[in-house]
Amino acid sequence: MFSTKTYTDRRNELKKNFKSGILLFLGNNESPMNYAGNTYHFRQDSTFLYYWGINQPNLAAVINIDKDQEIIFGDDRSIDDIIWMGFDESISEKSKSVGVEKVKPFSKLESYLKKYAKKGKVHYLPQYRQDNIFLLEQLIGIKHNKINNNVSEKLIKAVIKQRSIKTNEEIKEIEQALDVSYEMNTVAMKIIRPGLFEREVYGVVEGIALSKGNGVSFPIIFSVNGEILHNHSRENIMKEGQIAVLDSGAETMMGYASDITRTIPVNGKFSQKQKDIYNIVLNAQLKAIELMKPDVKFKEIHIEAAKVITQGLADLGIMKGNINDAVNKGAHALFFPHGLGHMMGLDVHDMENLGENYVGYSKITKRSDQFGLAYLRLAKKLEPGFVATVEPGCYFIPALIKKWKEEKKHLEFINYDKVEEYLNFGGVRIEDNVLVTQTSHKVLGKPIPKSVEEVEQTCDS
Repeated sequence: MFSTKTYTDRRNELKKNFKSGILLFLGNNESPMNYAGNTYHFRQDSTFLYYWGINQPNLAAVINIDKDQEIIFGDDRSIDDIIWMGFDESISEKSKSVGVEKVKPFSKLESYLKKYAKKGKVHYLPQYRQDNIFLLEQLIGIKHNKINNNVSEKLIKAVIKQRSIKTNEEIKEIEQALDVSYEMNTVAMKIIRPGLFEREVYGVVEGIALSKGNGVSFPIIFSVNGEILHNHSRENIMKEGQIAVLDSGAETMMGYASDITRTIPVNGKFSQKQKDIYNIVLNAQLKAIELMKPDVKFKEIHIEAAKVITQGLADLGIMKGNINDAVNKGAHALFFPHGLGHMMGLDVHDMENLGENYVGYSKITKRSDQFGLAYLRLAKKLEPGFVATVEPGCYFIPALIKKWKEEKKHLEFINYDKVEEYLNFGGVRIEDNVLVTQTSHKVLGKPIPKSVEEVEQTCDS
């Protein structure tokens, strides 16, 4: 945990946004894999962690604005729990460590909320777990299928405003996760070779995250089919001449994430064709990072990265025509069909459960409906304290290429005959985590090999 003062200060800052009502925070519960006693790895709700700090299941907390009262609801371990799970500090002891003096049994939560719920004075956040959706139905009397239609927009906006700005102690946690990412990526470069199953590298990489912290911050993506953006299949035997995309992150014991992508040649050496595409993506990433600073819209940085990719592909004869027009009309999205990056912190896609349009957009920055650009998770102006990923990519997706070619889409910008030469290429993505400072930016963590030469040298070590 952080200091008691950190949690009390966070809650006091949140309270300033409200004149009355109850702010309700539900923690997460254990989730069964295949029967009740065999559960998935427990992960506390990130907003609960942010304000209340206690990382255990079956908790809830309230801030009563009218009474200036904070209460944590939960139960100590029973003797049966102690027999199977061991002794643990009491809820009261844990609550005091985060500055909360008042503790009640979880069973008292419903009666506590009842009178406030009838008056519509309970503010709560969007729920992403079915058990908590049904619990809220019981607690406040709103039908489960209407729960997320009645969330508090005011609370959502207040939480996002606060959690978006990372403090120095949060940055230290993210950099701890990045220390683990450094090892995850460099070890992968050293052990990759033709003849291995993808899962053999994946297993080692995940093992590092488990041995160094709280495991991975999201399921690892590792595949020679890097054109599948979120490819969670790891059953291929890697072959000579292929490249593999490793998109992975670690989580610290306090829940903070890293998110790094590197593209690695299976035999340790990039072919000339692979170097060409790789360097296009690297140049786009370096340009995007260079542009990161306060008051710049991340959407504009995304577009500049897209122009670098488009120009690079034009130099290879894959694209053609006016670069600006090609990007404005979305022709580049055949090869770069996703957003440049996203906010990161306690969640690898930070606060995504609160609503991506609240987190990444604003009243003046609206989401595009253009293919590719529509997937951009962060578009609004950057502020000091934001931590975002910067992860351009270039992919050759056979099904998408076939579809666009049949539709004769963007013929003025795409040389489909040349594209056919890359159908078995796969994809390249390169990603780092960047802090927006008061005047500029800082790439967080120890530099992970990224240039062609650095990656090949690490593969050979």
